[in-house]
Amino acid sequence: MLGGTGTHRDKGTREQNQLPKGHGDVSTLGRGHGGRGGICSNVGPPRATTCHHMSPRVTTCHHMSPRVTMCHHVSLCPQVVVDEWLQGYKRDREPAFLELVNFIVRSCGCRGTVTLAMLREQQNTEIIQRLTETFSEDSSDYPLSLSTGPWRRFRASFGAVVTAVALRSRHAVLYDGFLLGGLTALLTSLADSQVRAFHHTATLAAMKLMTALVEVALGLSQRRDNTRRLYEAERGKSPPRRAPGKLEALQETLRELQEQQEEIEAVMNAIFKGVFVHRYRDVVPDVRALCMEELGTWMCSFPASFLTDGHLKYLGWTLHDKQGEVRLRCVRALQGLYARRDTAAHMELFTGRFKAHLVSMVQDKDPVVAVEVVKLLTVITVAEALTEADCHRVYPAVFCSRRPLATAAGLFLYRSLLSPRHEGDTEPSPGSGDNRSFFRLLLTFFIESELHQHAAYLVDSLWDCAGTQLRDWDTAGGLLLEEAPEEGGDQQEKALVEILAASAKRAAGEGPPVGWGPPRKGRRAVMEQRSRLSLCLAPILPRLLAKFSADEEKVTPLLEVLSCFELSVYCTARLERPLEQALAQLQELVQKHTGPEVLGAASRALGALCDPRLPLRGRGELVRSRLGDLLGERCHRLLRLPSLDEEELYSATATLKRLSVLFKAHDLTPWQLFEPCTLLLRRAADTGEVPPQLLVPAITCAHFHILWELSRLANTDAPQEQLLSLKDKTTSFCALCQSCLSNGDAGVREQAFVVLSDLLLVLGPSGTRGAGAALAPLRLVPDVELRSQLAAVLLDHVFSPGDRDGDGEAHMEDLHRRRMLLAGFCKLIIYNVLEPSAASDVLKYYDKFHAEYGDIIKETLACIRRMDGQEWARVVLLSLQQVMTELLMEHGPGVRGVPAFGGLRDLGRRLSLFFGPRHQPNRQDVRGGVRWIWGHWGGAPGGLLGSPGGFSEVWGGDQMDLGSLGCSRGGFWGPWGAPGGFTVIGGALEGGDFGVFLTVPPPGDDGAADGARPRVVGGPRFWGAAGFGAPPLPLLQPPPPTQPPSAAAPAPVTWGGHRGGGARIFGGGPGGVGRGFWGDKKGFGGDRRGFGVLGGGCGVFGGAQGHLGGGSGVFGGGLFFWGGSWGYGEGVLGG
Repeated sequence: MLGGTGTHRDKGTREQNQLPKGHGDVSTLGRGHGGRGGICSNVGPPRATTCHHMSPRVTTCHHMSPRVTMCHHVSLCPQVVVDEWLQGYKRDREPAFLELVNFIVRSCGCRGTVTLAMLREQQNTEIIQRLTETFSEDSSDYPLSLSTGPWRRFRASFGAVVTAVALRSRHAVLYDGFLLGGLTALLTSLADSQVRAFHHTATLAAMKLMTALVEVALGLSQRRDNTRRLYEAERGKSPPRRAPGKLEALQETLRELQEQQEEIEAVMNAIFKGVFVHRYRDVVPDVRALCMEELGTWMCSFPASFLTDGHLKYLGWTLHDKQGEVRLRCVRALQGLYARRDTAAHMELFTGRFKAHLVSMVQDKDPVVAVEVVKLLTVITVAEALTEADCHRVYPAVFCSRRPLATAAGLFLYRSLLSPRHEGDTEPSPGSGDNRSFFRLLLTFFIESELHQHAAYLVDSLWDCAGTQLRDWDTAGGLLLEEAPEEGGDQQEKALVEILAASAKRAAGEGPPVGWGPPRKGRRAVMEQRSRLSLCLAPILPRLLAKFSADEEKVTPLLEVLSCFELSVYCTARLERPLEQALAQLQELVQKHTGPEVLGAASRALGALCDPRLPLRGRGELVRSRLGDLLGERCHRLLRLPSLDEEELYSATATLKRLSVLFKAHDLTPWQLFEPCTLLLRRAADTGEVPPQLLVPAITCAHFHILWELSRLANTDAPQEQLLSLKDKTTSFCALCQSCLSNGDAGVREQAFVVLSDLLLVLGPSGTRGAGAALAPLRLVPDVELRSQLAAVLLDHVFSPGDRDGDGEAHMEDLHRRRMLLAGFCKLIIYNVLEPSAASDVLKYYDKFHAEYGDIIKETLACIRRMDGQEWARVVLLSLQQVMTELLMEHGPGVRGVPAFGGLRDLGRRLSLFFGPRHQPNRQDVRGGVRWIWGHWGGAPGGLLGSPGGFSEVWGGDQMDLGSLGCSRGGFWGPWGAPGGFTVIGGALEGGDFGVFLTVPPPGDDGAADGARPRVVGGPRFWGAAGFGAPPLPLLQPPPPTQPPSAAAPAPVTWGGHRGGGARIFGGGPGGVGRGFWGDKKGFGGDRRGFGVLGGGCGVFGGAQGHLGGGSGVFGGGLFFWGGSWGYGEGVLGG
């Protein structure tokens, strides 16, 4: 018996939009006898398939009755097709039933056919065994396993046909004792088959048949109840008025309906026990999901028979299924049951048994399941079946970063806590007492949730269900103007201000919370809400600002509300007085506070009121001029003082902070703040006596002064004198910022780093081209010293091994700050301000800080790769070289024995992943990178490419074979201490095969002073016989030779023998006479410690035991071709 599944499909000509061979025959059912309409003429994809050699629109049914030759695709509804089939069934039921059986078999994807003789003489199990033997399959696919559009339509049509067979025959044929019993027995047997296509298709048919029978049984039950009422009414009449014939007819009808009901229920019970009970835990998730979906339909349609504990338990058990789709079908089935009051009343036992698990499923790993579970719990909470503790486990989902789940949880919160009214009640009107209760309940929940920084999530989750109450800004404003209670009043006011600000931003169409997509809202609706918001809050906003002016946490959100107004309302609604009051409060807040958040909000609000498109912008510009005069005069006066006492220092720091924040949104260049700020920075560079709290805002002010001047020059034809003056300012300021990179205060260093990154980006190669061509004379080019200082700041502030395991808010803010610094440096590389090799300063920390900065570093490498693939490869290799050099300088030649070398190996493995599993597309890039690294990095003793075996180890061993990239032939292997040692680098570079031999004379030899003698031996083999030639690349300097422990150094190896042939490739003397490498059978020295016989003894290269130079490393044999491993030190090349 075939254990696998699938349909007959030709792998070479498979088409997803057509029925494959053997699947289009569903259109033949009903036409097999007399040419009448088929039962599935409309089932399956359009343009029904080709069977073998027929036209795409014609289906040859070679498996059906001999009288059938071909059937054309006809688009008919299932009911019409089934009606035609029923006519044939009434004339001759056995052939018609056979047609239905073959229809089901062919829908499984089976090419076999059931004959009338088989149907009469064999049992269902024997028939299925015969079909299994003819189930010739070459694919695991079968019709119900395919998910393309045509096959989904086929599945729906197949279920509709099975349903129609039961429904269209329920008045007569269904109770003949042949159709229903035979079909049920067949489906039960197929559902027990080990062939997945059989039991999947049979389960679908059985479940659809069961659903139809439930509808039939429900109709019979209703007819029986009506007949019983008529019978009782007729029976209750007095004898003179009673009609005996009618009473007997009603009694006979009642008896027939009872028999039919019992017959249908017996068949349903057989299907449930024979199919459902076995298939609800099938290995195929789709089968389990199908069973749960249909079970929910039965319970909702016929609760009298199926809404019992014996049936509900299957839904409860399957809630634990591993597949999300199965759990989803269970939850949706339960939603239908709890949504109806008549069925919800019978769910008490189920609720008590599975309620805890349903509440825990709010955190389901499948987001769709979690959303549906919250909707289910919302329905359950209407019936007051959840306790307060259960509700508190669901409430935190309103702060979820997934909008659908948070919205569903918001509805749950609203129904269970904020609006305990029934669905039929009307919503409260704005300003009513009910809305005040709503806000009090919402504040209580928000405070108790202890998530006071996430009011935006709470408001957005409630917006769809409680948007009317949240937009009642009159009530919210009135509550804020009231006197707060002494106990908890301050906390309530703060929470209400945050909720008010969040609702104002949501109504004005501001950006959604982090992780949420933008809300779908029309522009017209947003404009209407902004106008209403402005009319509600503009008159009372000055009073709110005055009340909370001393509290930064409360006044900051209120200032953000001002930015959400439709500011033209101040003019159209004649609100000039509230506007003047609001501007006066803004000026007072700027003079009173020094916090960056409140100053930033005030600066943005003032900038909105100074918008040139605003009719009353003159009043905002007047307030800005007053602030500029006041703060500018104070700054000039204080910074010119030779020394500052404590009070003057505080005043100067506060003034510079206010100016630095205002400078971000307003052009304050007319107040000439650049000169006093640069004088302060120069004094700090010369004397180091300036406090750091003054330097940070001074750097910011000077920076924005330059940016504002650049913004004016970029749009005009500036005279040469102005350009030269600005260039002098920029150059001197950058020099001062560079000196601040070595300041002792971390805040000063970071601010200088950020400012230099911005200026280099704006005035770099990319910023002075195209639209910024007018700024070309101001181009800045960083020197080597500046690059080194920027990299040093990264090392101290970004890649420092500080607290990396924190999880608090302070840790997240610190991580965000460090990521911003790294992103600023990486942008300099991406926009060609710094050369790509500067990325090696970042890339060498890729493995160690992968969790914190992996995405930034990966994107930087991707940009470099798009610009220049070979440069990208050089950067990757250079980063490894820098790490290895640092390890050598710290630990010496024995670096492989220290734990830090493991980190280098991990870095190499992670970097090797950038080349992907297929090396061929990166061949040219890596060849260029290796060629460059050979020429620039071979002289370091123990260096990676000075020791190619070590390079292979660091790169990840045999995970990336450089031979496949064209960098070597047969692996990358390196130096050993053979007598007269030499290093082989060979490979397939520059289009031809050659080997590079670096001969090293032993110590004491006269030629030792000449160093390594490089030669190239070309030819078709690894070391060939085509002669000598100059190496195409700068050759590496090999490490000092290592003497064998048990033998004195023999004479140096020289180039001898024949120039392209002969028995000797390397000879002992100039003429190649005597001890040749392959020249005689005694080897170099004639013992087991020298070069032995090629192929002689036990080794490949070596004497009887395969030793090379008498050491402990085996050169021949082992796990691989030359040694036990490709690693360095596991039997490859020495120990």
